[in-house]
Amino acid sequence: MATEFTYRLSLLLLFLFTRLSAGSNLQVSSAVSHQPSCGPNYPPHAIPVYANDVDLFQFAMNIEFLEAEFFLCVGLGYGLDKIAPQLVMGGPPPIGTRKANLDNLTQMLITEFAYQEVGHLRAIKTTVGGIPRPLMDLSPSNFAKIFDQSFGYPLVPPFDPYRDSLSYMLASYVIPYMGLNGYVGANPFLNGYKSKRLGAGLLAVEGGQDADIRHYLYERAGEIVHPYNYTVAEFTIRISELRNRLGKCGIKDEGIIVPPELGAENRTCSNALSADFNSISYARTPQEILRVLYATGCEHLPGGFYPKGANGKIAREFLENP
Repeated sequence: MATEFTYRLSLLLLFLFTRLSAGSNLQVSSAVSHQPSCGPNYPPHAIPVYANDVDLFQFAMNIEFLEAEFFLCVGLGYGLDKIAPQLVMGGPPPIGTRKANLDNLTQMLITEFAYQEVGHLRAIKTTVGGIPRPLMDLSPSNFAKIFDQSFGYPLVPPFDPYRDSLSYMLASYVIPYMGLNGYVGANPFLNGYKSKRLGAGLLAVEGGQDADIRHYLYERAGEIVHPYNYTVAEFTIRISELRNRLGKCGIKDEGIIVPPELGAENRTCSNALSADFNSISYARTPQEILRVLYATGCEHLPGGFYPKGANGKIAREFLENP
């Protein structure tokens, strides 16, 4: 009797185990056959890139080249000609770049920025095609002229962006923000789904770079920039005011300290991020950007960072049709 009971109990347990195993396999099979979708769903007839998108991104490459060379030569000691020669498309090397005297933290930050800019150039070239690297002037003398313009008289000694970490970060304050403005300004005119995705991705990282630079300077807002008798905050205010004057389209630039009427909700004097009344990033057109980066206040008159002008259809048309 005990043997028969044991036998029947074994059959019952085997039956239950078989059913449980089948249910488990069914669940696993069901899970495998219903993997969640991870890719974007674009309209079936959407166009990835429009012709106008190409022009806007190729214009943006001018700023990406400027950032890449400025960060690479300081972070790594060499530029695009060594790390990614296929991206320069025969364009001339920049004027005046050199290794800066940076502390370890700043060195690590700038090296990361440098590699990010290589990725930006590659992503744009892969998506819309590239342009030749324009001739760029990143020499101490060119930065000195820009800072002299900001203060309204020659600084003594001339400002040298490669002197130390703080000087280099003040010089960096001059450039990435313009890329941020440009992508915000270009966004409404992008039509292709690949273009919109690329623009959003580039804007996010450019905004992050600008935020890192502003945070670095904000922490030192009250520090005197040697050998000058001006604080870090004053330097950022002067640079932002210069860009507003050169851009000629109102306030689209703010230093790291502002009067309350320019602060967030008109309630702060701190200004870690530059933004409008609604805390929305400012937008600039290609014309405004050229006026600033040429340092001439005129999109038809090259100079500043681009002694012979920027490249691409948009920039060249301004040069050819003064």
